[in-house]
Amino acid sequence: MRNAKEKTNLTEGSVWKKLLIFFLPIAAGTIIQQLYNAVDGLIVGRFVGTNALAAVGGSSAQIINVLVGFFVAMTAGASVVIGQIYGAGRREDLNRAIGNSVTVMGLFGLGLMILGIVASPALLRLLNTPEETLEGAVLYLRIYFLGVPFLMVLNMESSILRAVGDSFHPFLFMVVGCVLNIVMDTVFVVAFGWGVAGVAVATVAAQGVNTALLTRQLARRDQEYRLTFKELGVRGVYLKNMLRLGVPSGLQSSMYSISNMIIQVAVNSLGTVVVASWAMSGKTDGFYWAISNAMGAAITSFIAQNYGAGRTDRVKQCVRQGLIMHFVITGAVSAGLMLTAIPALRLLTPDEAVVQTTYTVMSYFVPFYFTWVLVEVLSAVLRGAGDAVYPVVIIGTGICLFRVIWIVTVFSWFGTLLSLCLSYTVSWTITSIVLVIYYKRGKWINRQRLVDR
Repeated sequence: MRNAKEKTNLTEGSVWKKLLIFFLPIAAGTIIQQLYNAVDGLIVGRFVGTNALAAVGGSSAQIINVLVGFFVAMTAGASVVIGQIYGAGRREDLNRAIGNSVTVMGLFGLGLMILGIVASPALLRLLNTPEETLEGAVLYLRIYFLGVPFLMVLNMESSILRAVGDSFHPFLFMVVGCVLNIVMDTVFVVAFGWGVAGVAVATVAAQGVNTALLTRQLARRDQEYRLTFKELGVRGVYLKNMLRLGVPSGLQSSMYSISNMIIQVAVNSLGTVVVASWAMSGKTDGFYWAISNAMGAAITSFIAQNYGAGRTDRVKQCVRQGLIMHFVITGAVSAGLMLTAIPALRLLTPDEAVVQTTYTVMSYFVPFYFTWVLVEVLSAVLRGAGDAVYPVVIIGTGICLFRVIWIVTVFSWFGTLLSLCLSYTVSWTITSIVLVIYYKRGKWINRQRLVDR
């Protein structure tokens, strides 16, 4: 038990080693998720057809990103609460907070399941889903939403384990879930010919297995934190802090999704080649965003534990070393993407126009990823310290709102691919500057800890 505690305790030992060891499984898990999404799309596209691919990945994906993404992002709030309580060594409060978080997310999942099943046709029509894909999209969404309670709970339980310093088991169970999902996709879609329904059933079943594995891990008796039946329930003090920190994260996720939908309209106005190239660039650089998000999640958990323990010295070390680590990773990934872009793109598509346009899009984005590092790291630090509102206001205004204003002004005037891509690089730069100013003011580090409230 002592060895297990030493592995999950982020308040002692070398900061950079602990952060790196904690970060690697999260990064590996997000990369595997990216690979799974690519394989999943390949199976649907090759064995079911274009309409099915559009039904699963078109308007359906946008609805899932907005609705489900909001609640999944809310788990960040609970993870900060649990991380600070764990760092402070308050074990009785820890188990109550764990039970509260799992209960609340399960209830949110049930409510979202009912909403999704009932409202799917109306939401799809609201997004002008093509008639030829509408029936398949409705079927897919309704089956998918049946599994949303599993999805809510598994994301919450993964966040809980990471909050107490265990990033390995969420990674391990994600691998199991992804492999199982691919196997069931192959059986249900290729062998049984269930089409879109097979894809959705495989997803729900894999999420159910993943949830069961995570619940079993959290319920183990040989650890100082534990999910027990008697601690399940809704408790005001934990719920208040969970919502105070989680709702801003959920709103930020939804703002990203909505702004991306508006940007997609601008992309569509530039023609088929640009639309295809934009989607292709998203597939190639998706690995960087997965790694960056993993770094943000690792830093948030690290800061939460140390802030809860009153270790502000380690908090400041984590900021410095986290920035260095992320800048190094960003430089390496950016160089790798640009050096391998052309041959990699030619493997994905034989259309040379799409290859060259995608490379142009990447050249506008990839060399400027370094401006995003400050946004990712500093916002993660502030969240871990319990300062959730101001980072969301800064990011929501500097990135999401700014891009929408840019699209209706600058892009509407010039109407070029460069003017569209600049909305990203300029927004990253502006937001990073504002976050640095807010961080340097230092008021966030003197906030009252959640465990003292």
